[in-house]
Amino acid sequence: MKVYKYPLKSDWAELCQRPQIKSSILRETVEKIMLTVKEQGDEALKLYSQQFDQYTLDQVLVSEEEILEATSTIDNTLKEAIKIASKNIEKFHSSQRQKPKVVETCPGVKCWQQNIGIENVGLYIPGGSAPLFSTVLMLGIPAIIAGCKKVILCTPPNADGTIDPAILYTANLIGIQEIYKIGGAQAIAAMTYGTQSVPKVNKIFGPGNQYVTMAKAIAQMEGTAIDMQAGPSEVLVIAGEGAKASYIAADLLSQAEHGPDSQVILLANKMSIIDEVMNEIQNQLKLLPRKDIAAEALENSSAILLNDMNESISFSNEYAPEHLIIADTNAKNYIHQITNAGSVFLGHMSCESAGDYASGTNHTLPTYGYAKNHSGVNLDSFLKKITFQEITPIGLKNIGTAIEIMANTEGLEGHKNAVSIRLKDIENGN
Repeated sequence: MKVYKYPLKSDWAELCQRPQIKSSILRETVEKIMLTVKEQGDEALKLYSQQFDQYTLDQVLVSEEEILEATSTIDNTLKEAIKIASKNIEKFHSSQRQKPKVVETCPGVKCWQQNIGIENVGLYIPGGSAPLFSTVLMLGIPAIIAGCKKVILCTPPNADGTIDPAILYTANLIGIQEIYKIGGAQAIAAMTYGTQSVPKVNKIFGPGNQYVTMAKAIAQMEGTAIDMQAGPSEVLVIAGEGAKASYIAADLLSQAEHGPDSQVILLANKMSIIDEVMNEIQNQLKLLPRKDIAAEALENSSAILLNDMNESISFSNEYAPEHLIIADTNAKNYIHQITNAGSVFLGHMSCESAGDYASGTNHTLPTYGYAKNHSGVNLDSFLKKITFQEITPIGLKNIGTAIEIMANTEGLEGHKNAVSIRLKDIENGN
């Protein structure tokens, strides 16, 4: 990690830069994959499965037998852990339900908003060395609560054609049975255009590598909505009063181990805590199975010495982290100052891992500074909001003249006439 002492505010923007991804060659590669899947359907999926996953794809859809077999191989302690997380995630996201509220804007004019689940949604779940079965919970549970009619899941197979048992168990637990053995950009393409086996969806959710991220960007341009543009994982930790170096080092490494392009930031107002954390990082890093990945991510990362907590909060708002940890005894005192963050963890016991797995909040969050204008995934992400209005004769009389004047001023006589013809009937008692 690079260390910066009391940087000028004019230098903050540079310090907030994320690792850059060269996108021109990436886009060209992904566009070719997307087009091939669009034109060739399942045949393209088989081609890319062999090329990228070293697996000959015969059956795209995971069978019921495979799901049942996975359920029987999962250790009971893991099953219980997943159930605890599932219960908390369901409880938190269920609390986000909103009942329609009818508002009478003036006598005789009633308006309200109805939440409707997006009909068809697709979930992308990364596999490989870190199969994210926790993301099945984070995306599948709110989709089901929202009432989405069809929820499908795509995840890459292992070289032997199997799907990680924890992914299959978790999907089955929450009620997702339509699971496809496809990963990468080709999975996003399949959900965007539809193939002989994979249905087209209205919105795609889920994290992935740079190929998946680029494919989602192209899908959005092709008319399929996505949850958000997301980059590599990141965390920013503000070390304040009572900060414990071992905790902070563990939190930084928990994100660094996601991938070599992840980024972690430490802010502190004492050089001593930075030194202690840096030493702890070296000690803990040696024990991590993914230490090489984490070490590479640390090359993209920084520890920054600032004057006080208020300045640290200001820097954090400029950075707009995916995860923000305020490691301070009085962390709640700073809530009102936070304007840009995906998810915030308050105090010394609120480790970021809790949000990743079992506290109940969603871990699909905006990265790369998108927290300045995007929220993380929540129940609303799976909903459409349709407005309704009901107008009585009295109501039309109350607003009719205003509509006529406004329509006439805009030169839209047809709009005016749609009101005038009704008002005339009302006046004539019809």
